[in-house]
Amino acid sequence: MDERTAILSRMFIVLGLILLIPCALGFQLIRINYFEGEELRALWSKQAVDQIPIPAQRGNIYDANGTLLATNAVDYKLAFDPKVTVDGKVGVPKEQVALLTTKLAALTNKPVSFYRSKINSAPSRSRYIVLETNLSVVAKDEIRALDLDGVILEENYRRKYTFGSLGAHALGFVNHETNGRIGLEAYYNDELKGEDGVRQVRRDPFNRIFEYVGAPKKLPRNGYSLHTTIDAYLQAILEDELKAGVDKHLANYGTGIIMDPRTGAIKALANYPTYDPNYPGSVEEENRRNFAISDMIEPGSTFKLVTAIAAVEQGVVDFDEIIETPENGEVVIHDLVLRDHDPLGNLTFQEVIQKSSNVATAELAMRMDKEVFYQYARNMGFGSSTNIDLTGEVEGRLAKPYEWSLVTLPWMSHGYEIQTTPLQIAQAYAAFANDGRMMRPYLVERIEDKNGEVVSKHEPVEIRRIAKTSTLEKLYPVFESVVTDSGTGDLAQVNGLRIAGKTGTAKKVVKGRYTNNYRGSFVGFFPVDDPQYVCFILLDEPKTSGYGGYTAAPIFRNIAKRIAGLDNNIQQNMKGSADEEPLFAQVPFLKGLTQKQAKNLLTSLNLSYEIDGKSGYITEQTPEAGTEILIGQEISLTLSETYAASDSAKVKDGYSEIPDLIGMNMRQATNLLTERGLETEIIGSGTVFAQYPKKGQLLRKGYTVTVRGKARSLELLTQTDKR
Repeated sequence: MDERTAILSRMFIVLGLILLIPCALGFQLIRINYFEGEELRALWSKQAVDQIPIPAQRGNIYDANGTLLATNAVDYKLAFDPKVTVDGKVGVPKEQVALLTTKLAALTNKPVSFYRSKINSAPSRSRYIVLETNLSVVAKDEIRALDLDGVILEENYRRKYTFGSLGAHALGFVNHETNGRIGLEAYYNDELKGEDGVRQVRRDPFNRIFEYVGAPKKLPRNGYSLHTTIDAYLQAILEDELKAGVDKHLANYGTGIIMDPRTGAIKALANYPTYDPNYPGSVEEENRRNFAISDMIEPGSTFKLVTAIAAVEQGVVDFDEIIETPENGEVVIHDLVLRDHDPLGNLTFQEVIQKSSNVATAELAMRMDKEVFYQYARNMGFGSSTNIDLTGEVEGRLAKPYEWSLVTLPWMSHGYEIQTTPLQIAQAYAAFANDGRMMRPYLVERIEDKNGEVVSKHEPVEIRRIAKTSTLEKLYPVFESVVTDSGTGDLAQVNGLRIAGKTGTAKKVVKGRYTNNYRGSFVGFFPVDDPQYVCFILLDEPKTSGYGGYTAAPIFRNIAKRIAGLDNNIQQNMKGSADEEPLFAQVPFLKGLTQKQAKNLLTSLNLSYEIDGKSGYITEQTPEAGTEILIGQEISLTLSETYAASDSAKVKDGYSEIPDLIGMNMRQATNLLTERGLETEIIGSGTVFAQYPKKGQLLRKGYTVTVRGKARSLELLTQTDKR
């Protein structure tokens, strides 16, 4: 075979092989479509099926009176599919795209170009372009009303804290995945979050969801709700007075705790500066820290309670004994100078505590073995966690006796060389007030499912006894004398209210060295004859004075006075004098409330009332809101069924009638609107002086009513004791 023939032969072979390729492909297509098509399509379909979660709704958080503190608000994600078929053609008409972007810009105050850029920059095959992730219900309805092609609206649930910053450090907040980060939200995250359901979907070759497959494989179980010990009224009082104190004394921050000594229930817990858990990222992380449980401080003279209990119970002091202190108020102990704030001279044991003598307190401590003193401090909860149901608690620092220096005992006796948390101090004084029974602090009373069935209930836990009843009975008058004209806590006095407590002043330690900056504190309980409230107040680096008696004690006084005005039992037992004027109260705004709501509010404020009518809403009140009346004077209320649910035929399904909110405080207005299925936007604070929409108008449920308040005190009732 010559060379030319060989080349032609090879060419024909190659050509034949090339011609065989389409034949082979054609054969494969026929085989797949006609012989194995069904089997392969079924296999692909099976492989394309995926499972996606159905999010469970997070449980609510309530205060002790059933007021909603944290819940879920719905908003909407808006996506756009530019490839939908419209009138037989693929693609959304340009005029519809222009209408959509223009409307979105008007609703969000963003430029039209922002949304056009998102659409134009998306991949050419994209059929799911996210334009907005947090549209309101109102905005969603306005978009839907346009009836545009390619618009995809999906529900999202976000966490909503009803009163903004109120109780922020106790409640905590959630992340973008609605998992708790700090506070109750984190500690009870598993109970609150529930269990997600599962839905089967089918995806296309581009991994896009194009079909739901049947019914949900598993329905979600919504989270349980928490019913806390927090009293929103007391929380507002604490936050209000704490802020005023921090601002007045130019402190870095303030911390406050109100506790029921009988059970360990935390009625209020606050730090200032604070933050809004609806927008946790808008403040520095420092503002989100819960100083009440995460800060270790030297307690100063508030720790003298330990020394006093140990000295009396060990019999190293006689109440009739005169304890001498140097004329200059100073004593040298192992080459270190210990001094009093002023030369105090000779003192009785009561005066040692009353006038807060460091020198005399140190002498009493040095009459005891250090191991004995240590045991009393340990027994009163110092150096160990309280085990409160919050994340981030530290133990403090109480060194073992073998670690002590020669001066540890005298210095620890008045609150140095020991590190505690504010909560530990509050717990110790709560045990003192509770006949020596130390209770474990807690914030959640019970946990309920969506049907209101109790899942778990907290029972108060007694940890231990801190001292004999006989010891404590001797000491109650001693610590009550602190809150008199002769004591360091004289500025904590409230006319007619018996208070026992202790001031505290301590230098701050920075990098192991004492500075000239101070923390001032006051801790006390009332009424002394039946203790119901323990309150601890701390200011960090107040610039006006370092002394807790000057800075923290007045904050305590204002809080105690306001609590007394709200507590009927305390008022009935408050001692009076002939020259005292009676207590007055300011009439709250009651119009628009139900009979039950009005009764509950007036009862909590210790106000008498009579109601004319059987059902409906309060339409008239005498005296008018804001009028100052004597405690015991009767408030006349008139009920009308004009706006009652049974007479609401004029209200269309899915709509609510806007009540008259003028004159209400923000809490009342929010509760009433929430009850009617409406959202609240609050501008300002205090009482409502303007609202939009106006009363009587119909508004679709889920829409927002805007209320504007005048900047006033958060208290619902103004109590004054005339001096």
